[in-house]
Amino acid sequence: MVKKIVDNAVTVFIVLAVFMIIIPLPAPLLDFLFVFNIALSVIILLITMYAKEALDFAVFPSLLLITTIFRLALNISSTKLILLNDGYAGEVVKAFGEFVMGGNAVVGFVVFVLIMLVQLTVITAGAGRIAEVTARFTLDAMPGKQMAIDADLNQGIIDDNEAKHRRDKIQREADYFGAMDGASKFVKGDATFSVIAAVVNLAGGIVIGLIFSGMDIMTVISTYSIATVGDGLCSQIPSLLISTAMGMIVTRSASDTSLNIDLIKSFSSQPRTLTIAGVAMLAMCLIPGFPKLQLIILGVGLLGLGFALTRNNKQLAADGAPVGLLDGKTQPEPKEGISELDYYKDIDNVYKLLPVEAIEIEFGYSLIPLADEASGGVLIERVVIFRKQFAQEMGIVFPSVRMRNNDHINPNQYVIKIKGEIVASAEILVDHYLAMDSGGVTEEIDGIDTIEPAFGIPAKWVSEKNRIRAEISGYTLIDPTSVIITHLSEIIRTHAYELLSRQDIKTLLDKLTESNPVLVGDVVPSIVSQAYLQKVICLLLKEGIPVRDLQTILETLADNQHAMRDIDITTEYVRQALKRTITRKFSDGGQLRVITLDSDVENKIVASIKKTEQGSYLALDPQVIQDMMASLTIQIERVKALVPLTIVLTSPIVRIYFKKLVDQFIPNVTVLSFSEIDTTVQIQAVGNIEVRGEKSEVRS
Repeated sequence: MVKKIVDNAVTVFIVLAVFMIIIPLPAPLLDFLFVFNIALSVIILLITMYAKEALDFAVFPSLLLITTIFRLALNISSTKLILLNDGYAGEVVKAFGEFVMGGNAVVGFVVFVLIMLVQLTVITAGAGRIAEVTARFTLDAMPGKQMAIDADLNQGIIDDNEAKHRRDKIQREADYFGAMDGASKFVKGDATFSVIAAVVNLAGGIVIGLIFSGMDIMTVISTYSIATVGDGLCSQIPSLLISTAMGMIVTRSASDTSLNIDLIKSFSSQPRTLTIAGVAMLAMCLIPGFPKLQLIILGVGLLGLGFALTRNNKQLAADGAPVGLLDGKTQPEPKEGISELDYYKDIDNVYKLLPVEAIEIEFGYSLIPLADEASGGVLIERVVIFRKQFAQEMGIVFPSVRMRNNDHINPNQYVIKIKGEIVASAEILVDHYLAMDSGGVTEEIDGIDTIEPAFGIPAKWVSEKNRIRAEISGYTLIDPTSVIITHLSEIIRTHAYELLSRQDIKTLLDKLTESNPVLVGDVVPSIVSQAYLQKVICLLLKEGIPVRDLQTILETLADNQHAMRDIDITTEYVRQALKRTITRKFSDGGQLRVITLDSDVENKIVASIKKTEQGSYLALDPQVIQDMMASLTIQIERVKALVPLTIVLTSPIVRIYFKKLVDQFIPNVTVLSFSEIDTTVQIQAVGNIEVRGEKSEVRS
């Protein structure tokens, strides 16, 4: 029953408001309705102030009509009481009239007329004009917004649900501002009717008082002027509040915060203006006749507030979290004194948002101290050190790493992005150590079970108080910063081939030109283009081959230009030229432990190679592939304790095809050929894969 009443409350309210125009109301009930009208107007004004955007108060156009009908009904009801009860229409009307008039009818009427003019010519006219222009611009912008949504959908930036939501929002905005344009006419008509009602109250009251009630002229003027002004204010004050709310909602831009917070931010972000205003107020003390006390109080207050805000902004800048970009690059932001909306009206500033960072790390708020140098964080320093090590090891320099906080992820979580997309994430505990079993643990310790993020090894988070005990028990302890930098380093190694840009290739060639200009001049671009060189180097990096010896790479490409149609074959020649580099990287103590392929397996692969004008590919029987991968999986499990890095050794002609085949089923398997191994290293075969008919065999 209660739910039905609530669901139909608005309908009942509108019906009763219409009947109020006809049915006489007693003065006490009219007093309550006047107070309710004022309270409702205040609530509406506050809602518009705290709304973040216009659609947050989408019912406002309908509410304008409802409140206008309600005010008109009250105005007509109070007019009937004024004319029937010798100017008495309740205590609220009487109080308003006596308070504003202050015993002077002329002053009361002047104040009432001024309120009417402000309402009619300033607020209502301005809000109506803004609503009209906004509605027109919103309708004109609809096709462009729809096209932008379709473009985002086609590019995969948003999904179907998001696209539908955005289209609905655009349609609702157009409907909303169109309704506001029409609803503004209700408020204007309400103000006009109030003028007519005031004239009727005063003229009708004078006639009734003189002819029917027998009052003298002064009593009639005093009685009915108080009632007229009081009744007019009872209607116009709520109407003024509603008009102000309407103007506020149509001038409100989309924001993440309320009007109060936006205004505070706007003033506090410009402390210099407050300081200048304070100086101006103090300077006005020199003008003869100006009240010096008030000017001094205001000027000193503005100066103090300006200095306080300036000091606070400097402190925030000094203590800010590391949300900028390493090496000084930053996200484009509006210049000082320019609002975000005005800044992005310039289409060139919108284009600044399009580039994506090559590498990003986003932190939950608990991890910010690890990267904040002001708080003793050393993560940025560790990244710089790793960049140097990576350049010496692999021969390329990875780009800057953007570090920023992210309020939308777990406080203890961080995510790593490559070119704007998440490739890895993990959670760490800042006040704990990551304890890993290195194989010599003598005693289990208490801790929070987890997985080491870089290599997927089971581990525990142990607190500071258990640190010494964990070390004695044989655990290897890693601090949180080292966990992040280790994870980041593995991600960069894995995705190094994605991070190498055409600009990086040009930089590498420029550096080589300084020491060997003849080679670079002869090879690039006459024999090898920068794009082709980039593809070759990316193929090497994808398999973890260092490319520091760029001179050998260029010479090999120049010597084998006859094979450049097939880039995979060309890259194999380069790998063979880099045999010492490959041997050093994958051998251990002069030994190389490998899994070999049986000659029959290699023959099957060679027989399945198909060559086309675009290159070559492997057309192997699916059952044979399944048998090979099953055998390789078994072999890896058998030797993983002896060989931490799985290496498969093949003949040169088979290597590239077997590598492509393995990558589809078993990641992180290194495939080398005999031609890539230096003669100084000792090869130890720890297993061999055989495929006989329908069955596979494994020998060791």
